Amino acid sequence: MENTIQQPVTKTICYHCGEDCDNDSIETDEKIFCCHGCKTVYEIINQNNLCSYYDIETAPGINQKKAIRSGKFDFLDDAKIKSELIHFKDSEQEHITFYLPQMHCSSCIWILENLKKINPGITRSQVNFIKKDVTIVYDFKKTTLKKVAETLTLIGYEPHISLNNAEGKKVKKTDNSRIVKLGIAGFCFGNIMMLSFPEYFSMGEIEDPKLQQWFNYLNLILSLPVFFYSASEFFVSGYKGLRQKFLNIDAPIALAVLITFLRSVYEILLETGSGYLDSMSGIVFFMLVGRYFQNRTYQNISFDRDFKSYFPLGVSVINSDNTEKQVSVSDLKPGDRIKIHHDEIIPADGILFLGKATIDYSFVTGESLPVEKSIGEIVYAGGKQTTGAIEMEVVKETSQSYLTQLWNNETFKENKEEPKKSFIHSVSRYFTYSLFSVASIAAAYWAINDTSKIWNAVTSVLIVACPCALLLSATFTNGNMIRILNKYKFFVKNESVIERMESIDTVVFDKTGTITEQTQSEIHFEGNPLNQEQNRIIRSLAGQSNHPLSRHILSCLPFDKTLPVKSYEEIKGQGTTATIAGSLVKIGSAQFVTGSNHFSSSRGSRIFVSINDEFLGCFVIQNNYRKNLREIISALKNQFQLKILSGDNASEEPFLKTVFGNQTEMLFNQKPEDKLRVIKKLQQRKRKVLMIGDGLNDAGALKQSDVGIAISDNTNTFSPACDAILSGKNFILLNELIRYCRKQKQIIYSSFVLSVVYNLVGLYFAVQGDLKPVIAAILMPASSVSIVLLTTGMSAFYELKLKRMNLTKVSFSPDTHHS
Repeated sequence: MENTIQQPVTKTICYHCGEDCDNDSIETDEKIFCCHGCKTVYEIINQNNLCSYYDIETAPGINQKKAIRSGKFDFLDDAKIKSELIHFKDSEQEHITFYLPQMHCSSCIWILENLKKINPGITRSQVNFIKKDVTIVYDFKKTTLKKVAETLTLIGYEPHISLNNAEGKKVKKTDNSRIVKLGIAGFCFGNIMMLSFPEYFSMGEIEDPKLQQWFNYLNLILSLPVFFYSASEFFVSGYKGLRQKFLNIDAPIALAVLITFLRSVYEILLETGSGYLDSMSGIVFFMLVGRYFQNRTYQNISFDRDFKSYFPLGVSVINSDNTEKQVSVSDLKPGDRIKIHHDEIIPADGILFLGKATIDYSFVTGESLPVEKSIGEIVYAGGKQTTGAIEMEVVKETSQSYLTQLWNNETFKENKEEPKKSFIHSVSRYFTYSLFSVASIAAAYWAINDTSKIWNAVTSVLIVACPCALLLSATFTNGNMIRILNKYKFFVKNESVIERMESIDTVVFDKTGTITEQTQSEIHFEGNPLNQEQNRIIRSLAGQSNHPLSRHILSCLPFDKTLPVKSYEEIKGQGTTATIAGSLVKIGSAQFVTGSNHFSSSRGSRIFVSINDEFLGCFVIQNNYRKNLREIISALKNQFQLKILSGDNASEEPFLKTVFGNQTEMLFNQKPEDKLRVIKKLQQRKRKVLMIGDGLNDAGALKQSDVGIAISDNTNTFSPACDAILSGKNFILLNELIRYCRKQKQIIYSSFVLSVVYNLVGLYFAVQGDLKPVIAAILMPASSVSIVLLTTGMSAFYELKLKRMNLTKVSFSPDTHHS
């Protein structure tokens, strides 16, 4: 039997944030709020006549139950820190860009671009919704950087400021060169086609030869920027490949462009024809379109974050006169006494000086339960303090801390084997060999039969059989797949990640934060239902300890008065005991409470309870596993070998065996270097490994694996260096996303077959030395458009199952956290 705590019934929702209101007495202007924080934000917005914020979206605000500590942004008054963050300053204004992870809807954009009505010192604010940041221009004579941050926080958009913001503050200039090349190629291609229409419709017989020659010269002038500027990247890439004795796909494309241009110049200058400048400019234009379409996804996602994205920028240092001063984390030195507040990250290794420390190291080690530290013990950087404020004495600078050393460990910097070149390059190499063979055969044939046709036949073969269709197949397939994956919050670093998915045969999972939810564990009581007096006694004893498991018990039991506790004793690693209301109470391990370890295995951590040596039962603490975990794993284990590598303890192993099966190898208490070692051993056995993790302790393994996917509940905040980022909310689609990526080759090969058909038609005319410009002008765009339509259609077709799964699972699936 289980003794569970019933949740209150929801009656109303908050006007500001839309969350359930436990108490509907917080009311103003006939509107109900879930907390005083939401009410305060509403009043600020209302006072500044910005209530249209609530008209654009229903309940668009951010919940304000978690109060913001006073003085949190004092470090922004520090001149050094400020100079590191500001990216522009003149005599009247300063520019700052803040990352706001809370931004989620059009109401957010509207309120953030009207900040000047709330803070008169702000002159302008501009939102980049995709990047979730806002650039603010403010008059530093009327307001300060600290007040700007406080203004954002007051309305529910607390800026995320980390050490990485200071070290990488410079705004990256966008490389627009490809866009310029694309624009020039498109403009010239369109005009060359327009000037060639008279020749197309007259089949090359324009009545006025001078007019035709003028059109030809105009086409030649328009082709020059296409050939010398827009097509330059193909020549550079092809040349670099040849220097390395590698024939990439850009080499035959560059050759086709070169031959087409030279023959066209030859014909126009000698007035023997009009050339194929329309085809040449079309090749370049469509190639650039494909590459731009493929690569445009990556600019807003960072796949190479490091630990500095996780660290705060400022920290409170306690001076000798007990006053606090905000300093930059990078300026901390041994001997500094620092104050860490509730829910703040510890930025440097130190010795606990004052307060009760309960440190959450789940992101660093994978251990799901917080670690309790006593005064005098060392506390390592990277953990999060979860119980009030503590004071520490720094023993190592941030750059020398355990976490920094872990990240900078040479073991994690060893480069994995260079991945094989894309199969596209291999196909293009055989294509090029075949192309030269056909050209050689045509040359040999006409050398025997009609030498005047050798030049026309050879150049026509090289022009019409350009491998641009093959490159278009790859670029548009990858571009479409990346766009579709992006819709489902699966962001890949580049197209090679999709290609490597096809060879994966082993999937390795981290546990904490990966297959479990990044939320508080669930707790319930197994045994006879506890009465009110027993609840009161157990709660009184649990309240004496600061151990994480005791705090879990406190959160489970109903609030009641605390009884006097006598003879309290806490035995490390075993449990606590005391006399309460005349009864001897014990809470702890089975051996400590009952004198025996012979209890049936149960999922989760178990805390046993007895009163007067009468065993009452046990509290069971369980992780919240992600939705439909059983279904996801069942589908994956039919295709891949599965493994679990966890930094957590093995308390959940029996349950995980029921999900993954007894044949799945599960390794617990794994340090970061242990995980890396396991991945390397698998690769030495010729396994192709997909690693799925979420924390710093997974960084080395993610980097070493053939494909590393970081699970993140916020794709714009910290995640370790990886090949792809998957939103935690869409973990439920993992199997379908992998399956979709593995369709890449099938789509590319299908479109390649279509391109071969067009090439055969073109070669029929080319080998005869009778390729008319109008035929080339028809074949080139027709093949390109057909391939674009085919790749788009097949990508959309294979997405249908993914879309169905998304609708049924993500949008409408019931809560099945416990699988």
